[in-house]
Amino acid sequence: MARKPPPRRPAASQSKPPSRSRWEGKAKPDWLSRALARAGVLPVPEAEEAIRAGRVTINGRVAREPLAPVPEGAVLRVDGAEIRREVTTRVLAFHKPADLLTSTVSQHRTGTVYEVLLPQLPEELGRYTWHAIGRLDRGTTGLLLFTNDEKLVAHATSPETHLPKRYVATVQGTADEEKVEPLRRGVMMEDGPARPAKVKLRDAHTVELTITEGRHHQVKRMLGAVGLPVRALLREAVGDVQLDIPEGTFRELTPEEISEGLRYHVRREPSPRDL
Repeated sequence: MARKPPPRRPAASQSKPPSRSRWEGKAKPDWLSRALARAGVLPVPEAEEAIRAGRVTINGRVAREPLAPVPEGAVLRVDGAEIRREVTTRVLAFHKPADLLTSTVSQHRTGTVYEVLLPQLPEELGRYTWHAIGRLDRGTTGLLLFTNDEKLVAHATSPETHLPKRYVATVQGTADEEKVEPLRRGVMMEDGPARPAKVKLRDAHTVELTITEGRHHQVKRMLGAVGLPVRALLREAVGDVQLDIPEGTFRELTPEEISEGLRYHVRREPSPRDL
């Protein structure tokens, strides 16, 4: 006698609402160690040690996990002292030498700009987490900016901001007006047309180029497209902020340089309490 097939399970209801993320519709929280670093209280490694040692509280409860979420408006304390999480936007200008990568030590263990910059910072500045505003190729030298404000990074690197960057390139071959004229109209590259650039010839082998984009190897590719391969490249300015310090050194920008030179509204909140 043939066996009856097992009864079918009812199909799942198609009207079941989609699952929602825990933080959907809310401000996504920061994690604890990074929140302390952003506030300029402790660098991330020291913040992690303080958290694991039970020195940090969130809304009065001890937190021992560096990745613990910190909801918006939460009260943080380290050793009983309340932390102000909103701090003043700060920007560092750094004169990048050649042969350094614009990346963190966690990405590349040696040969990064942070290995040169961070040891120079005084204690007040060394507490922050510093983000590079854009990148410079390993062989490119000149002005590289760093900030503790990630919103400024997004502002300055967005193509919609049209923030100008001025470069000086030493090129192979002989540069003349006829060769560089296409750059003023916008040359075609493999990833699409480049925006028109401001171009000035300093001499037959030196071209000044001002662009408002930040695509990969853009200046080198633009000059290569008109038959002027780049031998050396220096960035002289970002916005109206000029390179004015010796190679390998840094200085802090003034609030006016940030607001006017980088066209960014500066956050002016009280500094965190020294711990």
